[in-house]
Amino acid sequence: MTTDSFSLAGHSVRRMGFGAMQLPGTGVMGPPRDHDEAIAVLRRAVELGINHIDTAQFYGPDVANELIREALHPYADDLVLVSKIGARRDADGGWLPAQQPGHLKDQVAQNLRTLGVDRLPVVNLRVMPREEIGDADYCPLEDQLAAMHELVSGGMLEAFGVSNVSTEQARSALEAGAVCVQNAYNLLHRDDESTLHLCANRGVAYVPFFPLGSAFPGMPKVTESEVVQQVAGRLGATAAQVGLAWLLHHSDDILLIPGTSSLQHLEENAAAASITLSDTDIAELEGAA
Repeated sequence: MTTDSFSLAGHSVRRMGFGAMQLPGTGVMGPPRDHDEAIAVLRRAVELGINHIDTAQFYGPDVANELIREALHPYADDLVLVSKIGARRDADGGWLPAQQPGHLKDQVAQNLRTLGVDRLPVVNLRVMPREEIGDADYCPLEDQLAAMHELVSGGMLEAFGVSNVSTEQARSALEAGAVCVQNAYNLLHRDDESTLHLCANRGVAYVPFFPLGSAFPGMPKVTESEVVQQVAGRLGATAAQVGLAWLLHHSDDILLIPGTSSLQHLEENAAAASITLSDTDIAELEGAA
C-alpha cells in the first residue's frame, strides 16, 4: 500500500509533484512555446493538489521561475518550491559549471529574486564530476556542502538537497544534513538502486529525474517498452502513467516531478497517482527491467 504524501524538509508534499524544466522554449532556453498554456499548466497543477514544484534559475534562464511567479504568486502556504544550483547557461544554451561557493550563493540570490521570495524550502546542489568540468572549475564536495550550510544558517534556505551524485557522495551529503537526493532513475534505468535504498533507510526523499527516460544515449524510454505498453493496455492507462505508477509503488520515499508544457499531459501524469498495480502487473514490470 503506497502513501500519497511524504515529508520534505518538514513540509508534507504530495508524492506526485511537477517539474518546470519543460516550460521554457526548445533546449530549455528562452520563452515558452505557448505562454498562456504554460501559465495554465502551473495553475492547473495546483488545482490538482500538486504542492511540490521543482525548478531552477538556469531553466530559461529565469524563464521557468518567472512563469511560476506570474502564475502562482502570492504562493499558497502549503506550496513547496524547490530549486537547483550548481550550473549556468551560456548564450548558446550550453550547460556550464558554477560550483564555487560564491557561485552557489549568487545563484540562490537569483532564485529568490526571480521567484519573489525571501527564503526557499529546499535548494538542490547539482554536483558535476571533476572529469566532466576540468580542474579549473572543480570544487570539492565538502566545500560546496559547507556553502549550502551557510545558506541555511543565513536564512536563505530552510534546507538543501543534492542532485546528480554517486551513492558515496549522497552518503556524505546526507551526513552533512541533506534532506533529498535527485538522480536519474526509472523502471528501465535502475543503476542508482543503492542510492535509493540509502535514502529509504534514512527516511529521506528520493526524487528521480528522467522518470520516463530521455533522448540521451543509454537511457531507454519507458513508454517504448512492450511490457509497459501491455500492462497499460490491460489497465486502460497510458504507458507513461504505468511508468510513473511503478515508481510510486517501488518505494514510499520516491517523490515524482514529471514535467510538461501540455495541459493534457499534466492531467495524465497527475492521474498516475491513482493507478493501482496488481502483483501480476508489478512482476511483469520488474521483468522488463
